[in-house]
Amino acid sequence: MSIEWITALMILSFIAILGAGLPLAFATGSVAVIFAITLFGTPSLNLIVSRIFTLMGNYVLVAVPLFIFMACVLERAGVAEDLFRAVHVWSGRLRGGLAVAVIISCAIMAAMVGVIGAEVVTMGVVALPAMLSRKYDKDIALGSICAGGGLATLIPPSVVLIMYGLTAGVSVGRLYMAGVVPGLILAGLYVTYITSRCYLQPDIAPAASAAERSIPLIAKLALLKGLILPGLVAFGVLGSLYLGLATPTEAAGVGALGALVSAAVHRRLTWPSVVGAVADTTKVTCMLYWLFFGASALIGVYTLAGGTNFMKQTITALPVGPWGIVVLMQIVWIILGCLIDWIGILLLTAPIFVPIIETLGFDPIWFGVLFCMNMQISYLSPPFGPAVFYLKGVTPPDITIGDIFHSIGPFMVLQVVGLALVMAFPQLALWLPGTMFGK
Repeated sequence: MSIEWITALMILSFIAILGAGLPLAFATGSVAVIFAITLFGTPSLNLIVSRIFTLMGNYVLVAVPLFIFMACVLERAGVAEDLFRAVHVWSGRLRGGLAVAVIISCAIMAAMVGVIGAEVVTMGVVALPAMLSRKYDKDIALGSICAGGGLATLIPPSVVLIMYGLTAGVSVGRLYMAGVVPGLILAGLYVTYITSRCYLQPDIAPAASAAERSIPLIAKLALLKGLILPGLVAFGVLGSLYLGLATPTEAAGVGALGALVSAAVHRRLTWPSVVGAVADTTKVTCMLYWLFFGASALIGVYTLAGGTNFMKQTITALPVGPWGIVVLMQIVWIILGCLIDWIGILLLTAPIFVPIIETLGFDPIWFGVLFCMNMQISYLSPPFGPAVFYLKGVTPPDITIGDIFHSIGPFMVLQVVGLALVMAFPQLALWLPGTMFGK
């Protein structure tokens, strides 16, 4: 059977099994097993087992549950609530100050927790009632939470960057540093949009009350004290990576320990909270690893069939030039982001795309940042935008899924603008990694 037919049959089988309702991890794994036996016989199943055991022994993967545990502990320590209150009193004089506070809080939280679901749900519980009670426009209120929560994909410690680094074979530490500036640029674009629109249309975001604007400076500073320890934890993780003092896995261990100490100092470290954090960490980690194993098995079988080389030759033969190929890859990612989870997209495309990028002379670190920015778009993209459904779970009954999808349009445009900026000016992503110690 020709590789063209194998490719077409694999895609159709994958779509059919997903359509039947099988989870993504088992859809990829079952397609891998079926095609391995059909093409190469039963002994080829050893390939799948070998790839999975190789992945299980990868030291970098230890960082994933540690960073997730760090996020779960800090979430239960009430960091988000303290952070939002502190940022709000400082941004209260701005028109649309609550929405601006959401974006700034999400950007800071992303450096502490790095999990989109936790950010969106927490901001939905803490910030959304405050905005709605002050008669904020629903589009501004809902869109700022969804878009702000998505910053956790790009700003370290991002699990997406860990998995990309492992798949592409590049330094996770350098990837972490590469995501900082683009993440801040996106946050800046969101804040600029919110403040500009609120000044042009004052009725969509009523000004803060006189009492909120007149809080004494000492009181504002006092609100920041609860953020010192969590901030030091995030700074310790990123600082140790930047200075070359720790690997990502070691930094994750330090972060997990720091999160426990921070929760204890704030008297929010209880046995039920630790058990809950461990349970949540186990669920998320198992889900990610099963996705990783299934997609890895499928890529292994497809590569053995000659599919990876076929795709490389097909893509590089397109008459669009190197930059045209890069743009085409972004389009593929955006389309896939409307249909499947980010880890499936990563493990199905990175083994094909990354070698092509390196052959064309592009930096795989920069390409990893582009991938993460595309996955931010996917978290908002209909029909399966996860951030939208996370937020819907904590909104009042009168807010519909349609309302949330309607609110994210301008923020998705800004995400595309940010993506275009990083594509046009690669040093936005590559400058900070280039200054790292011990790189």
